[in-house]
Amino acid sequence: MTPAKCPICERPAAPEFKPFCSARCADVDLHRWLSGRYSVPGTEDPDALGDEEADD
Repeated sequence: MTPAKCPICERPAAPEFKPFCSARCADVDLHRWLSGRYSVPGTEDPDALGDEEADD
């Protein structure tokens, strides 16, 4: 079995930072999420928006 690679720099993952190799790579990944570089695609449900507005 091949050891897991860090998704940032592709070095072997360290158990204490898994799936990353270091705290630095974990921080790089977190910054990418917080800055909007990564995103999860989705669509808005017009029916769900109507329900929220009715509660106000």
